[in-house]
Amino acid sequence: MERSPQWKDGGFVNPQPIINDWERSLSGMFHASPDTSPQAPLTVERIDPKRFATPPPDGLRITWFGHSSTLVEVDGHRVLTDPVWGRRTSPLEWLGPKRWFPAPIELSELPPIDAVVISHDHYDHLDFATVHAMKDWNTTFVVPLGIGAHLEYWGIPAARIVELDWWERTRVKGLDIVCTPSRHASGRFLQQNKTLWSGWALVGPAHRVYYSGDTGLFPAMEEIGAKLGPFDATMIETGQYGAGWPDWHLGPEQAVLAHRLVRGRLMLPVHWGLLTLASHAWTEPMERSLVAAKHDGVSIAAPRLGQDFFPQTPPAVQRWWPEVPWQTAEQAPIVASQIPPALREGHSALPLLASPASPPAVSPQAANPAE
Repeated sequence: MERSPQWKDGGFVNPQPIINDWERSLSGMFHASPDTSPQAPLTVERIDPKRFATPPPDGLRITWFGHSSTLVEVDGHRVLTDPVWGRRTSPLEWLGPKRWFPAPIELSELPPIDAVVISHDHYDHLDFATVHAMKDWNTTFVVPLGIGAHLEYWGIPAARIVELDWWERTRVKGLDIVCTPSRHASGRFLQQNKTLWSGWALVGPAHRVYYSGDTGLFPAMEEIGAKLGPFDATMIETGQYGAGWPDWHLGPEQAVLAHRLVRGRLMLPVHWGLLTLASHAWTEPMERSLVAAKHDGVSIAAPRLGQDFFPQTPPAVQRWWPEVPWQTAEQAPIVASQIPPALREGHSALPLLASPASPPAVSPQAANPAE
């Protein structure tokens, strides 16, 4: 870990430091939407395990379980991303963000999984209960530097763990899995940035899929697209953002831009639809993603929770979420700091993507209030 170019002064760092505006963060907490979570229980159909007995006819199928948990079936391989089946994303079983609905399929009902990839060790991405339930699975866990220690402590044999730095890769049964840069942070109780954070590229013989992990906007997204793209599908985090911490998460408009930078074909917005971690309306990430995608001519997928789809022939967008008030990009812009203006050229869907007129009072790389 200490030999990594990302390691400095006792922890991992971003090339573009994360900047926080605590005044705006507190304001967001006191002016939260009344619809940060669903007012009525979400109806999520149970997944029939028999679905997975038939492979996707064109070699690529994605099932979204909510937030950032997906099953990607690509060129005969099955990969789980950031699986979270636990009731809460918290170090405590009785306190913390609680999922809005039970998982649509039991872990024991999933088909054999070739690889589990973890983007970072925040509680809404690395879940103890889920990982512990997988300890006897014959699968490979592919993780950023440092996270292997968590997994070993929870019972995963070291021989089934692969740790990677940014741009490193491993091969699992013919599928290349590449650790890609991201702009975020890590940390569980009383530990910050002692493990690395990342995105992932799944590179098969015929198809490619990109998962952003949690990230703010950063220039190396263009490099990801140039080196590993184009991607048949991208799974880009779009939710759990705030104006006071715009470097932690992309926000919907910058998520669409990220999709374009990495040279994606079809975009699946993730990191929403399961938990309340921010003050925006729970449907806002998808609403704003649709607006930005339409303006930019980006193809977008909006599956129901637990629904699968084929990125090569995606279904038409059908609104399954309720109509609730939400703020537009102009009303509540999310603008990452320290981003060259040239990176945003041509993305006129976002007049808000111009740099803020005056820099706010900031503190670097402090803890995100949502995580």
